[in-house]
Amino acid sequence: MDWPNVSKYRSLLSKQRGDQEIISDLYTTKGEEHGGMIRDLLKGFYKSTNEKPKRIIFYRDGVGEGQFNQVLLSEVAAIRLACTSIESDYRPGITFIVVQKRHHTRLFPKVHGNQGVSATRNGNILPGTIVDTKICHPKEFDFYLCSHIANQGTSRPTHHYVLLDENGFSSNELQTLTNNLCYIYARCTNTVSIVPPAYYAHLAAARARYYIDEYFEPDSDPVQIKLCDQVKNVMFYC
Repeated sequence: MDWPNVSKYRSLLSKQRGDQEIISDLYTTKGEEHGGMIRDLLKGFYKSTNEKPKRIIFYRDGVGEGQFNQVLLSEVAAIRLACTSIESDYRPGITFIVVQKRHHTRLFPKVHGNQGVSATRNGNILPGTIVDTKICHPKEFDFYLCSHIANQGTSRPTHHYVLLDENGFSSNELQTLTNNLCYIYARCTNTVSIVPPAYYAHLAAARARYYIDEYFEPDSDPVQIKLCDQVKNVMFYC
């Protein structure tokens, strides 16, 4: 919400079933009334910057490879509908990236013990290491990024899978953007392992669980949780 500083984020909360992976409230309609989280975020961005986003970069966490097509078809369509509901000719380019931490891939320096040159002091690969060949998909756009320093144990790289890129990013541009974002996490001065938008979403969801557990049944229908405007614009979960 403070482009181009990329450090202030707006949060929205929505409850849905635990066994439902697709985000159901990205775009909603009720008669002639349009709603949903994407539409709300676009309006919030416009109020903050006096312009609409020219590009939308969507970092999506918590998706397995077997759900890629389903998530891509459903959620990208919802984003496009939310954009055109604001203006019929408003079609910003969408880049949709799945962020995965739950995998068994580990990366190791080629020369062990070469601290500061090819390895950290505890023998891990250096932060900022990217692998996008050999162990990645031969035809699709994915890469492993280790953006952080592991103080204990073996560092685990984050797997980024680009399902859609309408903005025409090159590999180097998108990898550099993703790595740089990991340096502006608000809760610590060190770099983190996943991009802050995905981290903040985890924190906001964990906080929301305390708010709603006593009011909703676990398997109740999806519902968007209304926050007052002052809370939406404050990173209260940090």
